[in-house]
Amino acid sequence: MVSEREVLESVPTQLWIGGPVAATGGGTFPVHNPATGEVLAEVADATPEDAVRALDAAVAVQADWAARPSRERGEILRTVFEQITARAEEFALLMTLEMGKALPESRNEVKYGAEFFRWFSEEAVRVHGRYLHAPSGTGRIMVHKQPVGPCLAITPWNFPLAMGTRKIGPALAAGCTMIVKPASATPLTMLLLAKLCSEAGLPDGVLSVITSSHSGAVTQPLLDDPRLRKLTFTGSTEVGKKLVEKSANGLLRTSMELGGNAPFVVFDDADIDAAVQGAMLAKLRNGGEACTAANRFHVQNGVLEEFTSKFVEAMSSSVVLGPGAEDGTTLGPLINEEQLDIVSELVEDAVSAGAKVRLGGKAPGGPGWFYPATILSEVPAQARILREEVFGPVAPIVGFATEEEGIAAANDTEFGLVSYVYTRDLDRALRVAEGLESGMVGVNRGVISDPAAPFGGVKASGFGREGGTEGIEEYLSTKYIALS
Repeated sequence: MVSEREVLESVPTQLWIGGPVAATGGGTFPVHNPATGEVLAEVADATPEDAVRALDAAVAVQADWAARPSRERGEILRTVFEQITARAEEFALLMTLEMGKALPESRNEVKYGAEFFRWFSEEAVRVHGRYLHAPSGTGRIMVHKQPVGPCLAITPWNFPLAMGTRKIGPALAAGCTMIVKPASATPLTMLLLAKLCSEAGLPDGVLSVITSSHSGAVTQPLLDDPRLRKLTFTGSTEVGKKLVEKSANGLLRTSMELGGNAPFVVFDDADIDAAVQGAMLAKLRNGGEACTAANRFHVQNGVLEEFTSKFVEAMSSSVVLGPGAEDGTTLGPLINEEQLDIVSELVEDAVSAGAKVRLGGKAPGGPGWFYPATILSEVPAQARILREEVFGPVAPIVGFATEEEGIAAANDTEFGLVSYVYTRDLDRALRVAEGLESGMVGVNRGVISDPAAPFGGVKASGFGREGGTEGIEEYLSTKYIALS
C-alpha cells in the first residue's frame, strides 16, 4: 500500500514542458488538502512567457506527431492506460489528497479516466474519410481528415484525472499536440499523468502541463497566438462564455463543457426503490461536485412522500462524512471554504423561503470544508437552489402533477447538460427523453458517463462532444480534395 508521503514525493511539482522545468521567475503556489486545510505541496506558478514556451514546444513537434502512424500513436495511449491501471491506488490517493473525495470515488475516477486512453487508442486507427464520384460526372471527391493542430485544454478541479484524459486522449489519437492548464486547486494529478505519458514513450513537447494561480493571464497569450488552433474547456458557463469571446479573434475550434442543473424526474409508475438508488448515485457521485450531479428532484405527487422518505432513509443509513482517505468514508469535504459558503448559503436561502430540512442542512464546523448529505422537501419555486448549480451533496425535492408539468419543470433552466428519468412505461420514457432539453438523458439510470458515449450539453451547458466516436472529430479538420 502506497503512503501519502510516497505519493506526494512521486509528483513533479515544476511545469512539464518536455520534462520538468521551473517557472520563469521561480514562483510557486500552494495546493491544499480540503480535509484539513494544510498545504500538500508547492507547485510552479507559470507566467505568460512559460505558456509561450509550451506552445513553442507543441508547434516544434506538431508535424512529426501528426505524421506518426496512427497505430503507433494508439500504442502509446494504450501503454499509458496500462500504466495508470497498474498505479491506480497511487492516482486515487493523490486525487483524494488534493480534491477531497472519498477513496472509493477516486478509485472509480481512475478507472473511468484511464478508459479514455484505451478507447481513443482504438479510435486512432479509425479516422475515416470518403471517396466518391461527383454526381455531375466532372471528377472525383475525396474527403480527408487531418489533425487541427496544437490545442489548449483548460480543466476543472472536480475530476483531476478524467477531465484531462477525455481531452488528451482524442487529441493525441488524432495527431494533435496539447497544452493542459489544470485547475490551480488540483494540479498534482495532471503533473503525475504528464510524467507517466513521458515514461510510456510520448515524445517531448507533445503534451505540456502549465500550472498557474493566474489562469487568465497565462492562457491569454496562447489564445492570441495564431499557432494555437483549438481550445477545449470544462468549467463554469460564466468562464466559458469569456473564453469563447477571447477565442473569436483567432477563430479557434472550440468545445465547451459547461455548467449543469440536472433534473431528476420520478413518475408515479416508477420503481421507487430503484429510483432512490439511482438518486443516491446521481446526487452523491463525487460528493455532488459534478456537472452531471442531479441538482433538482421533481417527483410526481402520487409518490412524492414515499420517494422522499426512502431517500432520507437511504442517505442517513449509508453516507459517512469524513476525510476522504479514512476507511469507511463515503462523503469527503468540499473543495474549499468558498464552495462550503456557497452551498451553505443556497440551503439557508431555501429554508428561509419555506423549504423543510429532512436531513442534514448544517455544516459541522471544525477543520476542513465539510458539508453533510442534505435533503430538502417542499422547496418553493423562488428558491435559488432550483436555479443555481449546487455543486454539493444537497437534494432539493419538489412535486408535480402531470407529465407535461414534469417536463416543463425539468426544462425550466438555462442549462441543458443531462437529465434523469425514472418510469416503467417505455412509451413515456421515450416521449419524455425526446422532450427534455439536454444533451444527455439517463432513463432508469443514475450514472450515465461512458467513454464510448458522446458527452456534452445544449443551451448554457455548452457545445461539442467528448467521448464516443464523436469525441475524436473535435480534433480533426475536414479537407476536400477535388480530383479529375
